[in-house]
Amino acid sequence: MSKFGLGRGLADLKQEMGNIPDISILTGAERVVVKQIPLAQIGANPDQPRKTFTESELSDLAASIKEKGVLQPILLRAVSGRPYMYEIVAGERRWRASKLAGLTEIPALVKQLTNENAMEIALIENVQRENLNPIEESNAYKNLMEKCGYELSDVSRLIGKSESYIRNIMRLDSLPADVKHMVEQGDISASHARTIAVAENPTELAHKIIDNNLSVAETEKMVRDTARRQTSRAYNAKTIDAQTVHDIESKISTVLGVNAKLREKRGGAGQIILNFATRMQLHDLVEKLTSK
Repeated sequence: MSKFGLGRGLADLKQEMGNIPDISILTGAERVVVKQIPLAQIGANPDQPRKTFTESELSDLAASIKEKGVLQPILLRAVSGRPYMYEIVAGERRWRASKLAGLTEIPALVKQLTNENAMEIALIENVQRENLNPIEESNAYKNLMEKCGYELSDVSRLIGKSESYIRNIMRLDSLPADVKHMVEQGDISASHARTIAVAENPTELAHKIIDNNLSVAETEKMVRDTARRQTSRAYNAKTIDAQTVHDIESKISTVLGVNAKLREKRGGAGQIILNFATRMQLHDLVEKLTSK
């Protein structure tokens, strides 16, 4: 069953909240209205994908809020057992800037949402606004899959990005903290980071990228010549020793009567190549492979 479904509540939210992401999980028929909520009653969402808010962008937004006010309401949900009454689902930057601007209240929509729905909305808002750095984006996808039980296909459908894109960006989560910091600071690109994520020594390689101003193509070549992590999907390029390969090829050749070659690829995959010399030998081979 699909996790997502478009409901009438979305139209109400769009009308009252303005230009919000087209979030399919804002469902239900209840009427939501804009309220002035005291800032002191609001807390940040611990599962908010975006973790970094620069001082300059908050200062700029605070100056705008002082002059024009908060033009777009934030989205909240009521919570219990917390030091605050409401938790931010979307709009944490506006909330932070409003406090910086000296406001005591902020316009907000209060919506009944599950933990899963709140995580979905927060992720979509940030991804569509391009507010997340690659490390935050990687962690957000991981949280959705681990905390909400989502499959890769669910996340792909939710955010409108391919499964291969999500899989590649999630590789960044395996990087050491110092390399993640380099990505967040822009010292190396996400493409560089994904390339070295499979290596045994990503920190060393990251410094080489910076020191030598390596391109992604040059980084890929460097990684091919270095050791791989044992947990990497690309590890185990040669897990079968040469004698075992020879024994397997000899056994297949004896049983089938043709020359056989075993080719192992990275990650344990591979192929067996059967060579025949004549049409008659091909016919005999097919008979042996298909007979019961």
